[in-house]
Amino acid sequence: MHITSAVFVKGVRGTDPILAGTKPYIAFIGRSNVGKSSVINSLVKQKNLARASVSPGRTREINLFLINNSFYLVDLPGYGFAKASREVQEHIQQLIYWYLLNSEYEQKKVVLIIDANVGITDNDKKMLYSLEEKQKNIVIIANKIDKIKKSAYDEQMQKIQEAVHGHVVIPYSAKKGIGVGALVNAIVL
Repeated sequence: MHITSAVFVKGVRGTDPILAGTKPYIAFIGRSNVGKSSVINSLVKQKNLARASVSPGRTREINLFLINNSFYLVDLPGYGFAKASREVQEHIQQLIYWYLLNSEYEQKKVVLIIDANVGITDNDKKMLYSLEEKQKNIVIIANKIDKIKKSAYDEQMQKIQEAVHGHVVIPYSAKKGIGVGALVNAIVL
């Protein structure tokens, strides 16, 4: 399957009828500044569908994109460091945990994006554990592989693989388009 259309539908900050529709939902989550927007844009082959920012923490609501008129990509705010007040950071954290872990809304898959160059962080581990605890269907993307030195690539990817409890890790570079086909295959329903 190919992605032929992608349209921003709306951003929500809590309970909303759009979150309870009949089309499947594929949620994208990762720490602030991991490149979630870039991954989404590379996946749908549009430069500015999901707004990317140099400043961590720009996404502050749940953004929904309708793909091929058949499923939604759900762009969640990033967790961890954000250039925002403590109050805003806490609100963002509550929104993420509410939607993914505590609401009645279901996600067909959850795409957890980690920074391949940095490796899996404590915040990434905490998110992965929470998703596993709720028995979510998890796809892991190791984004920014283009930033890893060639001599360190195999060792870095092995460390990431060992840290994710046997989940398949898709090496990805939004910048170079590496891993796009594997991600489409992993999320297509």
